[in-house]
Amino acid sequence: MAREFKLPKILITGADGQVGFELKRTLAPLGEIITLVRADLDLSDAVATSATLDKHQPDIIVNPAAYTAVDKAESDVDMAYAVNAQAADVIARWAQKHGAMIIHYSTDYVFDGTKSGAYVESDLIAPQSVYGASKAQGEQLVREACAAHFIFRTSWVFGAYGVNFLKTMLNLMKTRDTLNVVNDQFGAPTSAFLLADVTAHVLRDAWLKRQNGELPAYGTYHLTASGSTSWHGYAQYIATLAEQAGVALKMSSAQIKGIPSSEYPTPAKRPENSCLDTRLLQNTFGLRLPDWQDAVRHAFELVSQK
Repeated sequence: MAREFKLPKILITGADGQVGFELKRTLAPLGEIITLVRADLDLSDAVATSATLDKHQPDIIVNPAAYTAVDKAESDVDMAYAVNAQAADVIARWAQKHGAMIIHYSTDYVFDGTKSGAYVESDLIAPQSVYGASKAQGEQLVREACAAHFIFRTSWVFGAYGVNFLKTMLNLMKTRDTLNVVNDQFGAPTSAFLLADVTAHVLRDAWLKRQNGELPAYGTYHLTASGSTSWHGYAQYIATLAEQAGVALKMSSAQIKGIPSSEYPTPAKRPENSCLDTRLLQNTFGLRLPDWQDAVRHAFELVSQK
C-alpha cells in the first residue's frame, strides 16, 4: 500500500512585496498557500504575530517580509529591529515549538564589503548600518531558535512588481538629460523571480526529505544571480536594453556618468563589495544560477510593456 504524502500548508509573509509577490506563483503548486500582507500581519507586534501563526498553523513559514528602508532605518532603529530581528525570533520559536520549517531571507549588508573576493557563508559578519545589523541579528535568532531553517542571503533585489532600481533608472532616463550613478560598489542584481524559483526548488526538496524521514540540508546559503557589476554598469545595461527596444529616452547609455560613492553620501553606509559566493547552494541542490543580465532583460521586457 502506497504511503500517503501530505502536502504542506505554506504561510508567506509580506506577500505584497517584490519577493512575496513571486512566491505566491512558485509555491502555489506545492501545497495550501496562505498569503499575508502588512494589513494582515504587523510583524512589529510580537503578540499579534504569534496569534496569527496560531490561527493558521502552517507547516512551512516563508518570511520575505522585512524593514528594507536602509537609510530610514538609521533613525528608525526600534522599528528596524522589531521587524528584522524580533519578528524573526518570534516566527522561528513558533516554528520550533510546532515542528514547522522556516525559510528566511537576509542580505549582503551583514558584511562590511571590504573583502577582495566574493563572500562565502562562513565569513565573519560585520554590518555597517542599522539595517545590516538588524538583519544579522535576525539571522542569528533564527539559527538559535529553530533547527529546521533555511536562510538565504541575497543582494540588489529587483522585479517587475514593486519599487526598485530598474524601474527608478528607467523612469529617470525618460525625464533627464544626464545621470550620475555610483561606480565603486559591486554586486549581483538578483531578481525576485530567481529568489522565488529557487525557494520553491529547495522547499520541495526539503519537504520530500521530511516526508521520507530524511534530514534536509538546512542552513545558511548565498542566493544571488551569477556575475557582478557596479550600480553604474547596471544602469548602463538598463539604458542599452531600452535603446535596443526603441524606448524613448532623453539620454543614451554614454550619458550616464559613473561617480564615486563619496560624491553621493547617504545616511546608511553601503558595502563596497556585495558579491556573494553561491557555490554552496548550487552544489547542495544541483542548481545553476543564471547571469544577472538574463533576469534584468526579462524584467525589463515586462516593465516596458506596461
